[in-house]
Amino acid sequence: MQSTFLYGGNVHANGIRQHYLRYGGHGRSVVIVPGITSPAVTWGFVAERFGRHFDTYVLDVRGRGLSEASETLDYSLNACAADIAGFTEALGLQSFALVGHSMGARHGIRMAAHFDTRLERLVLVDPPVSGPGRRPYPAQLPWYIDSIRLMKKGADFEALRPFSPTWSDAQLRLRSEWLHTCDERAILASYHGFHEDDIHTDLPKLAVPTLLIVAGKGNVILPEDVAEIRELQPAIQVAHVESAGHMIPWDDEEGFYRAFGDFLGRPL
Repeated sequence: MQSTFLYGGNVHANGIRQHYLRYGGHGRSVVIVPGITSPAVTWGFVAERFGRHFDTYVLDVRGRGLSEASETLDYSLNACAADIAGFTEALGLQSFALVGHSMGARHGIRMAAHFDTRLERLVLVDPPVSGPGRRPYPAQLPWYIDSIRLMKKGADFEALRPFSPTWSDAQLRLRSEWLHTCDERAILASYHGFHEDDIHTDLPKLAVPTLLIVAGKGNVILPEDVAEIRELQPAIQVAHVESAGHMIPWDDEEGFYRAFGDFLGRPL
């Protein structure tokens, strides 16, 4: 099947250079915001599918991929949430849906609650539910930092296999190619933010249709977490991908697409 990839580009928004990849170019605008150590290109296979039906943009979160990074840059949740609002405004998107994975879902929650009124739909893919006084995020910080440092030294993709033993060679090769672009300061700030920022206070403020996609084997969102989220945001829709870990489309790609149903206007 012909690729839906159109081009990569940069835009100056919220005071920084933001890099993105565009797919499809028709239909509803959808912005994909990846997780803590996932540059935009690593979500290209998902964006290819989205691009069949939607005008799809995959964002390099600040400090990752080809977006701006520096030792003085603010990597806080608020800054990253404001980036999304600034990015969509700079591109002239009059309305859009947001699909955020993990950290990207937390950015989407904060953005939707405080920064943007042009958002039409919000999809939260297995967001960390850690925060002040809550159980810690299950992935340990060295899992991220050690793998980044290995790739910065030029280690082969096989060095990543102990970190992600179920991934294919192709998946590991792509991650190994781009992981070195993740600024360690950004990762530290985001990881600590998982435990210091309270996204639960934002959930009642969500005013758009919202879908929560839960990984059945991720141990990130437990049944009691779903119950609390439903209590805070009774209108939220919930879908489960029972066979997948936290990196849902890597573990069960078709199950990931099925979880959307027609939430974005048409099935994937």
